[in-house]
Amino acid sequence: MDNYQVGVEYLCAGANRHTAVADWNDDGIVAFGADSHIALWRPHGSSPRGVTSLNSGHEGIVKAVKFLPRLEGESKTYLLSGADDQCLKVWEFSDEDAEAGTASCIKTVHDHTAPINCIATLHERAPSGQATRIFATGAADATIKVWTLEGNEVRLLQTIKTAPKFFPLSVALSTLGQDGEALVLAVAGTRDIVQVFVSSSRDSPEFLLQATLSGHEGWIRSLDFTWEGNGSEDDLILASASQDKYIRLWRLHQGKELPAASANGADPSIGAYLPGRSPSNKAHRLRAAEKDFSITFEALLLGHDDWIYSAKWYSDRSTGKLQLLSASADNTLAIWEADPSSGIWVTTVRLGEISREKGATTATGSTGGFWTGLWSPNGNSVTCLGRTGSWRLWNYNREQDQWIPHIGISGHTRAVTGIAWSKNGDYLLSTSLDQTTRLHASWDKGAGQKTWHEMARPQIHGYDLNCIDSLGSSKFVSGADEKLMRVFDEPKAVAKLLSRLCDIGNEENVEAMPDAANMPVLGLSNKAIEAVDDDLEVQAANPETDRDALDPGSTVRKSALEIDHPPFEDSLSRQTLWPEIEKLYGHGYEISCLAVSHDGTLIASACKASSVNHAVIRLFETERWTEVKPPLTAHSLTATRLRFSLDDRHLLSVGRDRQWAVFERDSDNKHSYKLLQSNPKGHSRMILDAAWAPSTDSLVFATAGRDKQVKIWRQASPDSADTGLSCAITIPESHPVTAVDFLPRNSENGTYLLAVGTETGKISIYSIAATSFNVSSTLNLRPE
Repeated sequence: MDNYQVGVEYLCAGANRHTAVADWNDDGIVAFGADSHIALWRPHGSSPRGVTSLNSGHEGIVKAVKFLPRLEGESKTYLLSGADDQCLKVWEFSDEDAEAGTASCIKTVHDHTAPINCIATLHERAPSGQATRIFATGAADATIKVWTLEGNEVRLLQTIKTAPKFFPLSVALSTLGQDGEALVLAVAGTRDIVQVFVSSSRDSPEFLLQATLSGHEGWIRSLDFTWEGNGSEDDLILASASQDKYIRLWRLHQGKELPAASANGADPSIGAYLPGRSPSNKAHRLRAAEKDFSITFEALLLGHDDWIYSAKWYSDRSTGKLQLLSASADNTLAIWEADPSSGIWVTTVRLGEISREKGATTATGSTGGFWTGLWSPNGNSVTCLGRTGSWRLWNYNREQDQWIPHIGISGHTRAVTGIAWSKNGDYLLSTSLDQTTRLHASWDKGAGQKTWHEMARPQIHGYDLNCIDSLGSSKFVSGADEKLMRVFDEPKAVAKLLSRLCDIGNEENVEAMPDAANMPVLGLSNKAIEAVDDDLEVQAANPETDRDALDPGSTVRKSALEIDHPPFEDSLSRQTLWPEIEKLYGHGYEISCLAVSHDGTLIASACKASSVNHAVIRLFETERWTEVKPPLTAHSLTATRLRFSLDDRHLLSVGRDRQWAVFERDSDNKHSYKLLQSNPKGHSRMILDAAWAPSTDSLVFATAGRDKQVKIWRQASPDSADTGLSCAITIPESHPVTAVDFLPRNSENGTYLLAVGTETGKISIYSIAATSFNVSSTLNLRPE
């Protein structure tokens, strides 16, 4: 297999929904946690490739990711990450690695006794020439740990226990004062206070609690420091964002005198009667490195309607102008600036889903809001993470003085349970436990430039999805944690989009398709709808009186998908649904697997089962959508995989009862199958997957088991005494094998290519001789 070149064409992973889960560094790389991996993405790369690499190492969900600021003249980039596995990892990549998108873990520290929630690096006025870097981590063991990184060694400097006890959700660390010798650490979390710790020395820091800032009335999700201007005597400003829907700004000023009161009206609530909420102007005194400092309340920022998850500063080096980016559960991203004349902090830009009209269900991404917002290094772009695990991106256009949406990235937020190519291989469908089905295709931009993107989200469900298969070129069937299967048909809007961007589909069938689909407010079935004219106004209806009422937020305008780029997240979650055309009933428990015959006339399915009665395989014909009786019996426990042979004459099933079974089609009735052979002891542990080899003269298939083995079975030659199926070769693996598949055609020299995937994510490709069944070569795919 030396002549095969293997490269990553497309990586698709949704981000974890945590406030501290991502960071955007000066080189233009966004790093974010995707399950237990760290994904790297270049929003302003030469082509919108999406995720460039997935770096694995953590064993739990990654919750905190932070780049260390670069030292002067340094060529390497360092990244810190913390996860549910209680480990802090330090990653390193040089400039060449950054271009390739690969990082290597140089240090793992397991000192916390609970998941790490947040990481803070030292905020300084200018890049430091010092070789030591200080950073802090906060974890669910109610401690904050202060560390230093010298070379490749991480050293613990101090452990701070929160008192009164709370779990830190955010930490911020900055130099304090004009000489930058003293340090200040702000900590907040599952209480309504911000604790301020101060250290007099930078070389051997020891932080002491010197102030407790009160005023918020909910948990505090985000803290961020910035300098007010570029001068050495400028004050330090701390922003705190809370679940009480407010952001508070605090001023840290050097000297015994308090700062001159900022212009009247900096706080819109001063002088107004607010029951139970009187903003305190109390000055908190600090002392560090024999200097005096004060903390005073600066401003209260009102404007969000729901919890605020993050607040991030951007300071323009040239003008000294401050901007604050806030992300909230009300689906908006706001940019705040101080009014030059009055000093009042106002929202200058509001991005996101401004409309009050929410989508049909919480699954559409219309609720849950934005979990974090990030500034680009130059302040001309912002990105935010939504409930569906997707990143939205806006770039500032100076000529139009507008923020323009650009192509972000999206992906599943929970385990992917099924994938299926369309019958002609034009696009890929995937289902997941995040209750969505997604369609991925290659966008042809011309001049040989092709990049993969999520082009549609055909199904947004209320149950976890388990399996999928395509049915012809424009239909698919999926099964979920419910007793029925659902069949979907492509709508006109999506067909035209795929034809225009990806050169997929044939135009003659498009006009017969339904316009679009939406989900009724109280339903699970996508209904076909007619697209409405752009200028028509849709009135909201009461879902309790009209069950099929159209929700204004989920109607589809005729021009909605007439675009020249992959759809943005708000279009994906609302305007690319596929209408459901059929439900297939018969099973008594949740659907576990299904398969569609290659000619598209039959659907085979099985459900979760603990008895022979329920472990049957049911066949449905696709002309009238009726069940073909009687069901096929062989298994006693849940069937895990069903596969039709390439000519549809045989059906293979494997299950948790460790057996495989092959059914043969009746020569007279194309819809009738009967058991040809079964092996109740195919593997010593449950069988998790199976695949047919592209053999024309005899039956050959592979099975994969939890017993760490792949077995290839073949039918004896017709002239031998025993014409049954027997094991030809056993391929041992180091871990339980969860997936196998053959390349559906023979390679040039008469060999089969078999892909094998294990529980640990390792993928191997074996080249197997078609006659002797010996493994001639092996190719291990490098995990990205």
